[in-house]
Amino acid sequence: MIRPVRYAANPQTAASNRFQVPLSHDQGDPRRDGPIHSGEAATTRLLEVESQQKRVQAAACFEFDALAAALRLAGVRVHVFDDTAQPHTPDSIFPNNWVSFHADGTVVLYPMLAENRRLERRQDVLESLSAQQGFRVERIVDLTHHERQGRFLEGTGSLVLDRVHRIAYACLSARTNLDVLGDFAQQLDYEIVAFEARDAHGMPVYHTNVMMSVGSRVAAICAASIREDERAAVLDTLRATGHEILDLSIEQLTEFPGNMLALSTSRGESIVAMSQRALGSLSAEQRAMLETHGGSIVACAVPTIEALGGGSVRCMLAEIHLPRKN
Repeated sequence: MIRPVRYAANPQTAASNRFQVPLSHDQGDPRRDGPIHSGEAATTRLLEVESQQKRVQAAACFEFDALAAALRLAGVRVHVFDDTAQPHTPDSIFPNNWVSFHADGTVVLYPMLAENRRLERRQDVLESLSAQQGFRVERIVDLTHHERQGRFLEGTGSLVLDRVHRIAYACLSARTNLDVLGDFAQQLDYEIVAFEARDAHGMPVYHTNVMMSVGSRVAAICAASIREDERAAVLDTLRATGHEILDLSIEQLTEFPGNMLALSTSRGESIVAMSQRALGSLSAEQRAMLETHGGSIVACAVPTIEALGGGSVRCMLAEIHLPRKN
């Protein structure tokens, strides 16, 4: 997890992320938002902006710390790294988009659409996990060269991985390119199940992990969002690999119930991490099914992070499957 330093809405991601809803009096820069006014009015405006930035940062840190604490209390080992003040990376709280960690010691680095998000990739984080935390890195697969051709694949935002059966589910969008999917599949020996998915307004779903989640025994998925002629193939693959289907409605989609992640505790138990907003959108039957097949639910409220970033709890977690050093 990456603890934010200057959390803010990212204008470079807003066009492709309809889940991103800036707060009123967004933390804008008066030099960007309109003409510069002289005298007392300009000073007042600047103070308002600075005050809003501080409130947003404080709220984001409160939500972040509460989630980290709740996961630790549940028995999950959490590695927290602080974001850096410079360069400014407003979406650094979502590290799963730039890196993924695999059980054979592979680390994958991903090409991202927004230029300021590419600055989130940090070698020091990888070095710390190896040198200080004792994880073994055997190889690094760097897919970031695809950025030069305008092709993107944003980590486990674009990819929902069934690591047991080596299947990668991916809904195609401006952030999820079929050519990069092929490169990933070839280098990591994964089968790709690609499809198109749209929200209630007919707009492409920007990341696969907001409309589906695959655990060991249950898969939550908004099947109604998938293009009709591709829907059966996706569901058939999930069922063929032994997954119970937790079907999410198109109306539930915007509440982030698909943005959950199955985690293991130090005691070998399974839990499901999600936001309080996502949990509240589930029916009693859906919740019971999730607890039966997925494990105990750990839910935290992250409203500031969800509104400004357009992502929820799963996006905040880059799960570590790397082997330990002897």
